Amino acid sequence: MGEWGSGRGGEWERRKEIKMFLGEQKHSNSERAGVLPSHLNDDRLARTLDKYYQAGTTKLFTAIALKAAQKFQVKMNSIHLDGSSMYVHGEDENTGGEKEVNPANQSGELNESSSEMKPIEIRHGYSRDHRPDLKQFIIDMICTGDGDVPLYLKIDSGNVDDKSVFVERLKDFKKQWTFEGVNVADRALYTAENLIAMRELKWITRVPLSIKEAQNKSLELEPEQWTDSQIPGYKIAEKESNYGGIKQRWLIIESEARKKASIQQVSRQVEKQKEKASAALRQLYRQKFACQPDAKIAVERLSNSLKYHEIKDIEYAEKASYEQSGRPSKLTKQNKIKYQVKGRLEIRLSVIEAEKTKAGRFILATNVVDNNELTNDEVRSEYKAQQSNERGFRFLKDPLFFTASVFVKSPERVEAIAMIMGLCLLVYTLAQRKLRPELESSGSGIKNQVNKLTNRPTMRWVFQVFQAVHLVIVNGEKQVSNLTEEHQKILYYLGKCCGEYYLII
Repeated sequence: MGEWGSGRGGEWERRKEIKMFLGEQKHSNSERAGVLPSHLNDDRLARTLDKYYQAGTTKLFTAIALKAAQKFQVKMNSIHLDGSSMYVHGEDENTGGEKEVNPANQSGELNESSSEMKPIEIRHGYSRDHRPDLKQFIIDMICTGDGDVPLYLKIDSGNVDDKSVFVERLKDFKKQWTFEGVNVADRALYTAENLIAMRELKWITRVPLSIKEAQNKSLELEPEQWTDSQIPGYKIAEKESNYGGIKQRWLIIESEARKKASIQQVSRQVEKQKEKASAALRQLYRQKFACQPDAKIAVERLSNSLKYHEIKDIEYAEKASYEQSGRPSKLTKQNKIKYQVKGRLEIRLSVIEAEKTKAGRFILATNVVDNNELTNDEVRSEYKAQQSNERGFRFLKDPLFFTASVFVKSPERVEAIAMIMGLCLLVYTLAQRKLRPELESSGSGIKNQVNKLTNRPTMRWVFQVFQAVHLVIVNGEKQVSNLTEEHQKILYYLGKCCGEYYLII
């Protein structure tokens, strides 16, 4: 999503745009008290980004988020951690991250973390956007379950692995916020090392089905072990586990709708693999082996590589061949024996039945083992709220808002701009969190994209609704054009401060 500056030509165009903008400012400077042309130029903006970096982007974001959370009384019973990649085009100035940054602020004092300050590295890494060809940086973010509000943000190098840093992020958050609630993250958090490191934290996460114990427990369930969830279409089975030496509660959850879809997918995969396996077996038939053990090894290797099929009724046929290469004469005798294979494909019924049995199932784990403190349905609901991070990242990457456009080359300034992205998301989520409850409590709503009333609009849609509203100045007097009753109703619910921007006193 991000883009590096594109050389001297792009720099000249940006300077030209800024000069044109500043020229307009001279004519309207009297209307904008306190704003001078010298306040707005690319050099000053760049130096400001440097100051943000020197102050510490995570520290600065957390301080602002803390004030905002207190002002808007944001609840923090649970928090959700996730990371996402932001890819960039072009080349940066400091790919290796060796550039030194002056850690001193204007007063000459050093920041607390100046000795540890290192720029991020724009590198190739695991791409969540499926663009492994592009370099990237990572944003780790913690959101509250109350309104998806981001409370913590950390920018990492592009090759950082979630498994290696997630616990550190949660501990850092707890230290800065004195948080005692439940920490929720995806399955990248679930490793034996991380569970041991999180002994002092309350957590909920998803168990990877690649773990042998998870595979067994998702299959070894009797009908009487299931209980219906309060949410229709789900059922839950509770198990105990000591994976990693940590006592925890595992919830095997089955979705009826997801199970049907997964069973259909298994059937499609079986047919797809049958075609590939048949082609591989035909190719094996044509091969000649020097001895029967070699032929047996080749058959076993192919059979073991197949998930849903195996090779049965294997026969080894002896075939006479010529010892010397080239075209033989009529008098040359076949004096060498080689072996060819025959067999048939057979479905592994036990494997397919096991796949269908665990279809639609996933496992959640928590170290809150007391069901009275956190019920099974609450565990499921908290994990589902993990989508709050995904919604936040979608906002950051949405082309409509241009938040993910990065037109700087310095990794330090990239990090500072990423922090600004997080602040944009903070404002966006706080506005949405305020508007929705106000509409719901008043029994009101606004028209959505299909002209139907809703009390849960997104701020993305609200911004689009306000695109037609303009500030005009006629004979020296400010007026707002195209401000309808719908707009005024939205501004009323957003609060007095928002109304003042549209001259509503």
